[in-house]
Amino acid sequence: MLKYEAEAADRAFHALADANRRAVIERLTGGPATVSELAAHLGVTVAATVQHLRVLQDSELVRSEKVGRVRTCQLDPAGLRNAEAWLQRQRTAWEHRLDRLEAVLDDQAKEQGS
Repeated sequence: MLKYEAEAADRAFHALADANRRAVIERLTGGPATVSELAAHLGVTVAATVQHLRVLQDSELVRSEKVGRVRTCQLDPAGLRNAEAWLQRQRTAWEHRLDRLEAVLDDQAKEQGS
């Protein structure tokens, strides 16, 4: 894994470690939302929501656009792809290991059955 990919995955998982930030991600799967709407959804202050959004933006999970005084946020698929790619590599490695274990256990069972 390249250093950039590892750092991107680290940022994504760090951001997703917080329940409020996961709630923001879940809310944004339904479409864009303003910071005020997200704060109301979380039940926290706008200032706290802005701090969570900063972490999500730094990890490329969320992007925002400001028009006038209103900042609208939406999901940024790039960060989710980083996390998903890391998980896929782990899944593939473990599936390979489990397949090898199954083959060994099958061989042992055949030997004992003979």
